[in-house]
Amino acid sequence: MGLNSNRVDHYSGSGHANQGLTSTAPATITVPGETMRSLELHNVCLPPQKTTLQKLRHRLSEVFFPDDPLHGFKNQSRFRKLILALQYFFPIFEWAPNYNLTLLRSDVVSGLTIASLAIPQGISYAKLANLPPIIGLYSSFVPPLIYSVLGSSKHLAVGPVSIASLVMGTMLNEAVPYNKDPVLYLKLAFTATFFAGVFQATLGLLRLGFVIDFLSKATLVGFMAGAAVIVSLQQLKGLLGIVHFTTKMQIIPVLTSVVQHRNEWSWQTIVMGFCFLGFLLATRHIGLRKPKLFWISAAAPLASVILSTLLVTLFRSKLHGIATIGHLEKGLNPPSSNMLYFHGEFLGVAIKTGIITGILSLTEGIAVGRTFASLNDYQVDGNKEMLAIGVMNMAGSCTSCYVTTGSFSRSAVNANAGAKSVVSNIIMASTVLITLLFLMPLFHYTPNLILAAIIITAVIGLMDYQSTIRLWKVDKLDFVACLCSFFGVLFISVPIGLAIAVGVSVFKILLHVTRPNTGVLGNIPGTQIYQNVNRWIREEEELLAANNGPSLKCVIIDMTAVTAIDTSGLGMVKELKKMLEKRSLQLVLANPGGSVMEKLHQSEILESFGLEGVYLSVDEAVADISSAWKAEA
Repeated sequence: MGLNSNRVDHYSGSGHANQGLTSTAPATITVPGETMRSLELHNVCLPPQKTTLQKLRHRLSEVFFPDDPLHGFKNQSRFRKLILALQYFFPIFEWAPNYNLTLLRSDVVSGLTIASLAIPQGISYAKLANLPPIIGLYSSFVPPLIYSVLGSSKHLAVGPVSIASLVMGTMLNEAVPYNKDPVLYLKLAFTATFFAGVFQATLGLLRLGFVIDFLSKATLVGFMAGAAVIVSLQQLKGLLGIVHFTTKMQIIPVLTSVVQHRNEWSWQTIVMGFCFLGFLLATRHIGLRKPKLFWISAAAPLASVILSTLLVTLFRSKLHGIATIGHLEKGLNPPSSNMLYFHGEFLGVAIKTGIITGILSLTEGIAVGRTFASLNDYQVDGNKEMLAIGVMNMAGSCTSCYVTTGSFSRSAVNANAGAKSVVSNIIMASTVLITLLFLMPLFHYTPNLILAAIIITAVIGLMDYQSTIRLWKVDKLDFVACLCSFFGVLFISVPIGLAIAVGVSVFKILLHVTRPNTGVLGNIPGTQIYQNVNRWIREEEELLAANNGPSLKCVIIDMTAVTAIDTSGLGMVKELKKMLEKRSLQLVLANPGGSVMEKLHQSEILESFGLEGVYLSVDEAVADISSAWKAEA
């Protein structure tokens, strides 16, 4: 018995299939080891011809507009298109008409809750960036208001974050020590914030969000863990009461400075500092173990600030060894556009700092926004978020703010507190406004040690040891990338550690592109399924020879996963075919995509394969070639 087979033209790429199917004369095919079954062979045809402009347009739309943002504008009136445009660029026009008092009550509670966290964190992170503490509060007022108009995340709580503060403080201090020229340092901080905003907004407008993907999860885990260790060690200055402390951000100089200046240690500062640190860590642990008690960890930083300030105020005659923040000016954000530094020898430093902090803050902000969006069943447009964060930072640079983004800790508290919209950011900003106008004198005796304790508690969350263990179990190369960025930050510098992180990510991408995984597919008996059997051609020949089996005659490459091919790939296919022909082996391609077929045709490589060298599937190739061999025998 045999089975009838017809070969018909087929095209499975984009566009339309060729019109008019043709077929060959019936052929008798016997599939070894299987019951006779009907099989129809298909010719794999070239895709419809396109002009260069059409190809370019299609490619650009795939890269920059995969979500087709203009789809909703089709067949709409001009007025409706205007409304849709306003809603697209200003999401507030989308949710505001449906806002009600029930939502407002939830947002007021969550806004007041995150304000209790944002005020002490803002002051602390400004110190981390070597900026006046008041700048941290300014940065918790204007940016959240702008994000509430432009942002699309319901739960993202905006303000200063530890990583961006650390990187900015490190990079600017290497060029201009903040204690030697504080005015120039402040100008560079505002300028770096401006360029961070320009960079972020440009990525959003040009829909280049994939740029931040060069920071892979593995390298970010290592980078953030290394930064958390360095930041925590730097806070020993405040916890131990050291006056003269190194400005370097490597682990060896920091530890050396701690030991060398042990004569400056203050036992009063140590006792109070570590007591409050223990309290903050305990409340953080409670919040993590019991999410319903989130309010304990959320209120702990502000409660610690109030209590420590009261203690120092009441017993300042006996606690004279404890350093405090000092005088803070009351009032709204003063304009700072006149302080932007657009010329001079340090402009390059400001631009570089802005780009790096911009990338880091975007990575954190978008990751946090997407995380809480997925948990609450709504979507966040990454490109719109980039634009919102960019505009927010550009405006912030002109209103005495430094780089801000969505904070994971504040966003988690915001979500747990029941936030329903970005109005919670408005409530938080309003609370900060009241603080700026009326409550600033109350922070005069706030001890520096409490700021150090708050920073340590916040950055400990950046050390994700569980992800590191998971990387070791799942992907050893990712684990190595994680270690490289971690030790780069610890022993070299934060910027170099970040550069190592990016470099390892790019290397990994190039490694996967230039050396893709390959394997030998074997048929599961009784099915049309082929799976990897993990042997190569030489090993297969040796195995067949050892078992006195038939010699290897044909190699079939399954091209299903090959979505595109460049000139290097074409050259490899050509060389592989020549190499196999010298060994009297036939090379066959199975299921090449439309763009791959077109490239093979244009390079004239397809002609060398002929009609019997390209098949629609591995199963058809095996069946047809096997039947041909049997006919010859």
